[in-house]
Amino acid sequence: MTSLTLQSNALGELGERTLRKVRRRLMPLIVLLYFIAYLDRNNVGFAKLTMSEDIGLSAAAYGLGAGIFFLGYAILEVPSNAGMYRFGARKWLARILITWGLFAAAMALVNGEASYNIIRFLLGAAEAGFFPAILFYLTLWFPAAQRVTVLGIFILAQPISNALGAPVSGLLLQMDGILGLHGWQWLYIIEGIPAVLLGILTPILMTDKPRDAKWLADDEREWLATTMDAELAQKSAKGHHNFLAGLKDKRTLVYSALYFGLVCGIYGLGLWMPTIIAALGKFSTTEVGFITLIPYAVAAVFVYWWSKRADKTGKRAWHASASMILAGVGLVAAGYLLPVNAVLAMAGLVVSAMGIYGAIAPFLSMPSAALTGAAAASGLALVNSLGNLGGFVAPYAVGLLKDATGSNQSGLLFLSLCLAVTGVATYLYARRRREGDSSAQARAAVEGS
Repeated sequence: MTSLTLQSNALGELGERTLRKVRRRLMPLIVLLYFIAYLDRNNVGFAKLTMSEDIGLSAAAYGLGAGIFFLGYAILEVPSNAGMYRFGARKWLARILITWGLFAAAMALVNGEASYNIIRFLLGAAEAGFFPAILFYLTLWFPAAQRVTVLGIFILAQPISNALGAPVSGLLLQMDGILGLHGWQWLYIIEGIPAVLLGILTPILMTDKPRDAKWLADDEREWLATTMDAELAQKSAKGHHNFLAGLKDKRTLVYSALYFGLVCGIYGLGLWMPTIIAALGKFSTTEVGFITLIPYAVAAVFVYWWSKRADKTGKRAWHASASMILAGVGLVAAGYLLPVNAVLAMAGLVVSAMGIYGAIAPFLSMPSAALTGAAAASGLALVNSLGNLGGFVAPYAVGLLKDATGSNQSGLLFLSLCLAVTGVATYLYARRRREGDSSAQARAAVEGS
C-alpha cells in the first residue's frame, strides 16, 4: 500500500473534499502572485540583451547587480516574515506586492551601474518575505503529508513564469523608441504594474486562517481548523512553536545551507538563460524569447508529475536529491556541447531546467514539515534568506567566469558542481529524517490507529 493511499484513508471523504475545495480556492491566486514575483525578479535577464549596451554594463557588472537583489532580500527576510506573522498574510502580502511593483517599474530609470545596483537592491528589499510568507501560509491550510503536491503547484509558477514571460519580454524589447523610451524600459514598466494591481486586490481575495473561511461548509471548516490545530499542538509540545525557536533550530541552519546550493542553480541559470541561448545562434530578441520558453515549458510538466510522485512515495529527500543530480548532469552536457552542437546544448538546458525546478517542491516541503506555527514563520524565512544568498553569488560568479574566459561553459560547469554537491549532501542529511521520508511515518500512523 502506498503512502498516498494511507494518507487518503487517514483523511477520509470529508478531508478529501475539504482540501480539494481549499486547493481550488487558494492556489490560483497564490500561483498568480508567484508568477508575477518571478517575472519581476528575472526579467532583468531579458532586459540585459539591450540594456547592457545602452548603460554600459560588463558581464560581471550585470551579474553583480542581478545578484544584489538577493542581498536586500536576505537582509529583510526575517523581519518581514515577523511582520506577516503579526499583521496577517492578507495585509502583509498586499504591502509587499505594491512596494515591489513600484520598484520593478522604477528599474526603467536606471542609467548606469550605480543606479542599476541601487534599484535592484531596493527591489529585493521590497519583495523580502514574500516567498516564506506563502510557504508559512500553506502550513496553515494543508497538513504536512499533503504539502509536497501543493508546493509543486505553487512552484509551477517559476517555470511557467519564465516560459510565458520569455516571449513576452522578447516582444516588449521591440517597443524601442515608443514615447522616447528604450524597449527594456517598457519591459520593466509594463511588467511591474500587475504587482501593484494585485496588491490592491489581495486583501479582498485572500483568507487569513481556516476558521475565517466562510466559503467552506461548517463541517469542512471545523474539520480543517481542528486538523491544523492538532498538527500545531503536536509540534508546540515539542518546543517548535516559538518564533525564536525556528531561528535557533539546527535543522533551519542545515536546510539554509543546502538551499543555498539549490538557489545557485536556480538563479545562476535563470538570470543567464537568455544570454546563453542568444549565444547559440544569430537570433532576434523575440526569437530568443520563444526559444527560452522551451526548457521552462518542459520543466513545468515535469514539476507537476515529480511533485505528485514525491507525495505518493513520501520520499522527499530522494526526489529533491535526484532532481539536483539530474540538473547537474544537464548543465555539464550543455557546457561541453555549447561550442559543438546548438541543438544538443539546448537539450542539456532542458534537462537542467527539469532537474532544478523539480527539486524545489520536495526540498522546501522538508523544512516546512519539520517546523510549524511561529517557528515555521521564522525558520522558513531564515532558510529562504540565507539560501537566497546563492542568488547573489551564482549570477556574479557566472559573470566573472564569462568575463575571464570569454565563454559560458565555465559558468555552467560551476553551477553543475554546486547542484551535484548539494544533491548528495541533501540525501545524506535528510534521507532518514521524518521530513525527508514520511512513508514509514504515515504507515505507522495508520497501522497504529
